[in-house]
Amino acid sequence: MTDATKRKAVIYCRVSSKTQEKEGHGLGSQETRCRQYAEVKDYEVAAVFPDTVSGGGDFMKRPGMVALLSFLDAQPSERFVVIFDDLKRYARDVEFHLKLRREMEARGAVRECLNFNFMDSPEGKFQEIIIAASGQLEREQNQRQVSQKMAARMQNGYWVHAVPAGYKYVREKGRGSLVVPNEPLATIVREAFEGYATGRFASQAEIQRYFETFPDFPRNKYGEITRQRVKDILINPLYTGHIVSERYGIHWLKGHHDGLISLETYERVQERLKGIAKAPKRKNIGDDFALRGFVCCADCGVPYRSSWSTGHSKRYAYYLCQTKSCASYGKSIGREKLEDEIGALVKTLQPTEQLFNITKAMFRQAWDQRIAQAQDAIRSGQQQIKTVEKQIEAVLARILDTNNSTVIGTYEKKISNLEHQKAVLADQLANQAEPKGSYEEKLEPVLTFLANPWKLWETGHIALRRTVLKLAFADRIHYHRNEGARTPEIALPFKALGGLKDRGVCFGAGGETRTPTPCGART
Repeated sequence: MTDATKRKAVIYCRVSSKTQEKEGHGLGSQETRCRQYAEVKDYEVAAVFPDTVSGGGDFMKRPGMVALLSFLDAQPSERFVVIFDDLKRYARDVEFHLKLRREMEARGAVRECLNFNFMDSPEGKFQEIIIAASGQLEREQNQRQVSQKMAARMQNGYWVHAVPAGYKYVREKGRGSLVVPNEPLATIVREAFEGYATGRFASQAEIQRYFETFPDFPRNKYGEITRQRVKDILINPLYTGHIVSERYGIHWLKGHHDGLISLETYERVQERLKGIAKAPKRKNIGDDFALRGFVCCADCGVPYRSSWSTGHSKRYAYYLCQTKSCASYGKSIGREKLEDEIGALVKTLQPTEQLFNITKAMFRQAWDQRIAQAQDAIRSGQQQIKTVEKQIEAVLARILDTNNSTVIGTYEKKISNLEHQKAVLADQLANQAEPKGSYEEKLEPVLTFLANPWKLWETGHIALRRTVLKLAFADRIHYHRNEGARTPEIALPFKALGGLKDRGVCFGAGGETRTPTPCGART
């Protein structure tokens, strides 16, 4: 036969997944066998249509099959032969098998299979349906087996579905695919959670814009990071190191993967999403004024504001009160003057050597007490977890004793709440671990600060000065623009040193004797 008289054929090949395609399991070998068959039959191969998806039996969900049918529609006068390697590659569902056979017949196509002989007889059609039914049975059994294996692995604490942003799968010998943090995305997601929990991100829109600043952050097919994607991340408990799955009946099971955030942070985020908690208002504390937010106007009690003024030759930094009803409204205080006087207060916070040694002994005792408290908290937490586990067992027993679907649903919700309570207790228990490291290693920085906080202050570094103020004073310092600083409330560690009175610093606690301070403080 000449090429003009040869019958034309198309080849259909299919594998069930992209992985099989990449690993070379099927498509190439199927096409080779089909071409060899066409050569023996003296067919001219006009086109090859591959598929890399299962379609769940529905051939209209397979791009390759849809393209094949469209190809036949485009040439209605040509009677093509459709060649495929195995009947299971054709359709593994009786209903769709029969529909596809009718679609082929309507287009005048002739089906030919390498390992099955189609016969237009009652016996031949019966045999074809039996093989299709066998394929459907095998497919459904495989699905059930895969589902059972996935459920068992999930119940053992291993995540089996697609991982969210910030995680990836790695294969480990003997353990299969494990979920591990995927940097730098893990750090980005952690920052989003913690920022939203603390109020640094005031809304999900801000998180969305934050994600968009990273070119490698996963996007949809349109190159976008949607608001729904942000919410899906914020409500996903997988980031806490736990597994939750309604499909498999798993409630807050501790997984084998590391969490990116604590359960406490996750709960704060959920409260914000539900509108229970409000984000704290962010304040512009400024990078040039160490005392902003720490020093108040003595007349009205409102924290001083700060500003820069421009003179003829340079700029000047000021603190000032902006409460309109205050007697000091609009009266400015030079930054150097105010910070120098507060610094003089800090300089007095230095205990005698004798009292410092006593304080070291006190800290040692407190350290030992903290260890004892941690042990008591651990025992108490373990007991609470056992109580919750007994409650779960009791609810499960009730489920077994009832056939009412409404009651069962209520019990399942109760179990979910108890499992969540158990996970919270376990997280709190983990945070109650005994202090790590030696006493000397942990307390050395603290004691160094208590011995002489002035050393940090005199560096002039804004962040260090603010740290000193936070640690040394229990409340804001009230300052009058003419009379100086009022007696400050000293933080407990310095108050415990006691010897500060001898140096002219007053504690501000009720009933204590007050004396003038070097800064002209008044009672």
